[in-house]
Amino acid sequence: MTENKTLHLTLKKKWFDLIASGQKTVEYRDCKPYWEKRLLTDCGDGRHFDRVRFRNGYRADAPTIDVEFKGIYITDPDRCATRHGEVLTGETIAIELGDVM
Repeated sequence: MTENKTLHLTLKKKWFDLIASGQKTVEYRDCKPYWEKRLLTDCGDGRHFDRVRFRNGYRADAPTIDVEFKGIYITDPDRCATRHGEVLTGETIAIELGDVM
């Protein structure tokens, strides 16, 4: 029997609600050593996960949702996105999401 590999991420309410409703289908993280080590292989490819578990805050009883994992990639350094109020410039790690489970 294989164990499911889950990526655990904590979000603020605004982003949690947008992902839970299916409106936000990509979650972004800065290309910094912490996230690179967690999300990328030594070759710079995206790691594989079976699902992403989002948690709304740090409280013990904080709500969580599981979302289908579609992949991880590095965005184009010249790309700038402003969807949902996020401003992205430079390289960013993008986590592509599927359906809420």
